[in-house]
Amino acid sequence: MRSRIPLPEDRPWRVLGLMSGTSADGVDAVVVEVDPRGFEGGRPFLALLGHHPAPYSEALKEAVLAAASNRLDPAGLCILQRRLGDHHARAAADLCASLGLEPDLASLHGQTVQHHPAEGATLQLADPYVLAEVLGCPVVWDLRRRDMALGGQGAPLVPLPERWLRGPEPWLALNLGGIANLAYWDGAHTRAWDAGPGMSLLDLAARRWLGRPFDPGGAAAAGEVHAAPLDRWLRHPYFQAPPPKSTGREVFGTAWLDAEAPGLEALPLPDRLATLAAFSAEAVARELARLSPLAPGTRGLVSGGGAQHGRLRAELAARLALPLADDTAFPAGAREAVSWALLGAASALGLPGNLPEVTGAARPVALGSWVCP
Repeated sequence: MRSRIPLPEDRPWRVLGLMSGTSADGVDAVVVEVDPRGFEGGRPFLALLGHHPAPYSEALKEAVLAAASNRLDPAGLCILQRRLGDHHARAAADLCASLGLEPDLASLHGQTVQHHPAEGATLQLADPYVLAEVLGCPVVWDLRRRDMALGGQGAPLVPLPERWLRGPEPWLALNLGGIANLAYWDGAHTRAWDAGPGMSLLDLAARRWLGRPFDPGGAAAAGEVHAAPLDRWLRHPYFQAPPPKSTGREVFGTAWLDAEAPGLEALPLPDRLATLAAFSAEAVARELARLSPLAPGTRGLVSGGGAQHGRLRAELAARLALPLADDTAFPAGAREAVSWALLGAASALGLPGNLPEVTGAARPVALGSWVCP
């Protein structure tokens, strides 16, 4: 299988993946070894060579959150694109220097600041030209919009790489990032979509009421769950819509918390956080119920920052029949970056990176645009 761009033909590829998720807390960079011929058998991944998390500065995170909540003007968005490009390039260069290697190609997700699937629009920021100049290798970027041009949600895209990584046996993977998303493989078909707010509201609440970027371990969410606001939140139209569907901070972000803050502030602080944790958990439980019954022997796995939030995990355990084990195949934060690296390699080969049954696109298609040095 020949690459569409100049890449080695006599050895596995060293592919750099860069992921910055809806948690908006930084960039995860990985370098993986990929067998380009392995796509034919569905097992292209060979090894994780290295992982480097690069947190955003407080100023950069504030700018990202401002963009996601419609508080950044066009000039600010323009400058943020470059600032994020510089941050991604530094993260990539630091990882490659620590490993003493030069990547063959890089796959750049960028930072999602707006996602409007009903309008066929999404925006991920990070200048790919800066990355190509710093690394000296081809860069694939903007992978979501091709799927959206075909009527898809542009998300989720990681379920296909998850199949390449996890093998043929049935599994259910729950990622508790800024937005919770689930992927289910029953041995024959894949289903996947965004399940709800994940950690986005909990982290914003920690910033607002604890003065911290997050609540470590969920220790402050030790109060009682209040049923009245929880029931009202669960009547949100997103939870009534069937898949395929996706969401983001435009729905479950700063504007949502601002609107709900007066009612929440009438509750003790531990109760506020406990009720928000129950909201994320109940949203996941209701979305998972769409998959019932699960295939016999299905493994349940959980990853993302929310996997470390004790109250959220307890609320999930009280609602789900399927036990969820910590997904330890990769270091914390690395899995989605690994998936993005695999999507970049598939794009280099002209292979589809989307699953129409997941995103709703009209057909499978190779994703992204290329920048070559």
